[in-house]
Amino acid sequence: MTTVELVRNARRARRYARAPYSNFLVGAALEGRGGRVYTGCNVENSTYGLTVCAERVAVWKALSEGASTFRRIAVVADTEALTPPCGACRQILWEYCGDIEIILANLHGATRTYRMAELLPAPFDGSFLKEQ
Repeated sequence: MTTVELVRNARRARRYARAPYSNFLVGAALEGRGGRVYTGCNVENSTYGLTVCAERVAVWKALSEGASTFRRIAVVADTEALTPPCGACRQILWEYCGDIEIILANLHGATRTYRMAELLPAPFDGSFLKEQ
């Protein structure tokens, strides 16, 4: 799958976002190692604390369908400045996907690619929980 196709999947997923409070619609497309794509959109709740971001929806869908290794994720929002994953999403992406490629895009065609380690340079993960 090309980067353009992955971003297109994220843009398509964004259309299903449920953001009646913020009107901040986000779509994500997570590509597994085998090439399968898992999409997600943000889903808000009036309490805000129960809101789930597009990136986490995509990860949960992939994990719930048996996927365990990933190549990259595209994240699309309607902003001038490209919007990176929030802190909670960075933690989930690191824990379940590792140092994958993160493609940020907007609806105007701008894109930028990072590695997860660039966005979360000193991550906490399960290695800290094991007995030394």
